[in-house]
Amino acid sequence: MIIEFDNFTIAQIQEKDAWSICDLMLANEDRFKAYFPITLAQNTNPTLAKLFAQKKVKQFQNNEEYLFILKENKTHKAIGLIYIKALDWNHKKGELAYCLDYNFKGQNLMSKAVKYLNVYAFAELGLASLQIIVYKKNKASIKVATNNNFTWQKTLPKEYTPPNSAPLDMELYEKHK
Repeated sequence: MIIEFDNFTIAQIQEKDAWSICDLMLANEDRFKAYFPITLAQNTNPTLAKLFAQKKVKQFQNNEEYLFILKENKTHKAIGLIYIKALDWNHKKGELAYCLDYNFKGQNLMSKAVKYLNVYAFAELGLASLQIIVYKKNKASIKVATNNNFTWQKTLPKEYTPPNSAPLDMELYEKHK
């Protein structure tokens, strides 16, 4: 599946994306270390990134988790990742998680990417609801949720613990088909 908009492409992960993902993660290490520590740790060098890409391709094929790469068309470099994860096929729900290269923040790109992946999740995957879980101070991520008509549901007490930090209350946003 490939979606093109403006000068960007959203595509499902492929093994050949490993180097580009590694570059994205390392260039944004400070930005991603609190909320994407596992993805970051799995992409700190090309060898680990190759293993990561292979694992994510298999998870995609097995309908366990879907990882999409947001790429700039001009350079073909990864500038963002969007997960459809925490899938519950019995209740037809999943969670969106996303990260974006600091060079592209403030351009509404993630809002547009999430818009297209909402359609994919509902129409192609048959999900009935999607969630976004975000820290209340992450205004950019909240804007992605609200721009895509996700509705705030509740605060999740001590839902997430960043590395070497105290647990954080997180905000749950949902959207239904």
